[in-house]
Amino acid sequence: EQRGAVKSQTAPVLHFGLGKLASNEEIRKTIDTDGLPSVGVKVNPGDPIAAYEDDTTGRTRIIKYKGDETGYIDTVRLIGGDAGDTELQKIHVTIRITRSPVIGDKFSSRHGQKGVCSQKWPSVDMPFSESGIQPDVIINPHAFPSRMTIGMFVESMAGKAGAMHGLAQDATPFQFSEDDTAIDYFGKQLLAAGYNYYGNEPMYSGITGEEFAADIYLGVVYYQRLRHMVLDKYQVRTTGPVDPVTRQPVKGRKRAGGIRFGEMERDALIAHGTSFLLQDRLMNCSDYSTAWVCRTCGSLISLGYEDVSVGGELIGSSSHFPTGPSGEYCRVCRALEESEAERARTSLAEGRSDTDPRVRTDLRVSLSSSNLLSQQGSRGDMDVIAIPYVFRYLCAELASMGIAVSLEVK
Repeated sequence: EQRGAVKSQTAPVLHFGLGKLASNEEIRKTIDTDGLPSVGVKVNPGDPIAAYEDDTTGRTRIIKYKGDETGYIDTVRLIGGDAGDTELQKIHVTIRITRSPVIGDKFSSRHGQKGVCSQKWPSVDMPFSESGIQPDVIINPHAFPSRMTIGMFVESMAGKAGAMHGLAQDATPFQFSEDDTAIDYFGKQLLAAGYNYYGNEPMYSGITGEEFAADIYLGVVYYQRLRHMVLDKYQVRTTGPVDPVTRQPVKGRKRAGGIRFGEMERDALIAHGTSFLLQDRLMNCSDYSTAWVCRTCGSLISLGYEDVSVGGELIGSSSHFPTGPSGEYCRVCRALEESEAERARTSLAEGRSDTDPRVRTDLRVSLSSSNLLSQQGSRGDMDVIAIPYVFRYLCAELASMGIAVSLEVK
């Protein structure tokens, strides 16, 4: 109780209303003096939809509509505490957006028979019955056997019979049995209205006018539009934000991210043998990068740079040790070279010869000479290769655990 009392004392009290902005005609177009929007008012992106006054600062704050479509205020609800003895601190505003159905929008009957609109056909080309009725929805019959939504068939027959006789059908469950079926009950009503017992009707092509040589089932079903609309889900990207660590595209539609090309998609391309397409999806269009690799030790993360003067001469470099055009060299091979040179100097100072087995050392730590790009190349030669950037990140991660990754460059 004490904690609650302290919290109620420290939390600022908000008062819904325009306050000093009550004379602002631009704001008053959508908000009343009580700070709440009027039901049915049209709102555009950026229009104010609520206003409240802060007790501590005395300023009036405006809440704006953040959507990107024109909408209408549908409902305004005030939310208060359980006790009902404090000033209301929250409101709930619902905005209605008018959208015409488009290809890709989702619909469903009341039996779980969901699906998306795959085609919007011109009304003049739609098939029609003998009485001139054109269907609103044409559904593929293959949607029924596996899903077994038999209730949808019963509803369509009941709706058709009810429309013919002007009846509100009784949908109480468990009123039919194997001996007295719903199909028989509603089928007899259809027969009495002059229709086929099973609800089939001859249909005519809207294009040629010829009768279809098939039994086509026509009925009345309640359909609902679901909230999954293609306008909220479509996503396209050429290039955009990338992850700073992996340099791969980020995920998420709101962040302008890429569409994930996962393991199963990769397996499908492998099964088809599409090597170039695999490289395009997994590297060229993802985290393509170039890296210097040592042709001697195969290291990908041992790149070093020497200072290059204006005249093009390397500062502080060994004349016998190779470098790249901009002073690139392999730090691993350079360290081994310098340690060998130091041992050679020490042996000469102590009077030992270079042929002494204690002086000789093999600097080609992982690759044989046959794997070198140039057979005449000396150790430490660097070359540029194209790799996914995340592979370089993996090499660095493994190196931090004492595991070396060596590439055979050919």
